[in-house]
Amino acid sequence: MPPGSLVLLHSPLARAEECEAVEAELERQGMRCTLPDVRPADLPPYTARYVARVAQRVGQEHNAGETLGIVARGAAGPLAPQVAAAQRAAKRHVASYVLLNALLPQQGTPTLAELAGAQSVGVDVLEDASWTVVNPDALRGESLPIVHDWPDAPCGYLLTDSRFAHCARLARLRGWPVTDLSEEPPDDAGLAQAVLSMHTELTA
Repeated sequence: MPPGSLVLLHSPLARAEECEAVEAELERQGMRCTLPDVRPADLPPYTARYVARVAQRVGQEHNAGETLGIVARGAAGPLAPQVAAAQRAAKRHVASYVLLNALLPQQGTPTLAELAGAQSVGVDVLEDASWTVVNPDALRGESLPIVHDWPDAPCGYLLTDSRFAHCARLARLRGWPVTDLSEEPPDDAGLAQAVLSMHTELTA
C-alpha cells in the first residue's frame, strides 16, 4: 500500500455521491480517503468557491506534512492544480494525480465548455448542474483559474467512459500512463482497484 491518503474530487457539476461507492471500496481495500462534499454554490466565482470548500474540508481531515494523492473526476480535472496549490500552501505534499474520465487542465483561463470542445468531449457529458448552481450554463461558461507550473507531480489517466477517449489520448501524448477500461467498465470494486493501482504506479 503506497503511503499517504487520497482526496477524491467530484465534478463541480455533480454530487459527491458519484464518488461515494469508489471511496467506500478504496477504504475497504485499506486506503484512507477524503471525499469533500462541496455543497451548492449560488454565486460566482463558482470554481473558486469549489476549490476553497475542498481546501477547507481537506484541512479538517489532514494535518500539515501529510502526503496526498488527488483523484479528479469529470469537470474536476481542470481544478486539480488549484486544489493541489491550496494543499501545498497548507504544507501538505501532493504526490500524484489520477484523472478519472476527466477533462485535462490546460494553460490559460479557458471555460469548461471551451475545454470540452478543445478536448473533443461533447458539452452534454458535462453533468447536469441543476443541483449545484442556479444557472448551470454560468458555471460551464466561467473562466477557470489560471494554471501555473503544472503538473508538479506524476499524473495518470483512467478511462472507463469512451466519451472521454480523446482526453485519454491527449494524456498519453503528454507522456502520462493511461489505463483504458472503457470496453468493459469495471464495477465499483474494480474501479477502486484501478485507482489504487494507478496511484501506486505513480508514487513508486
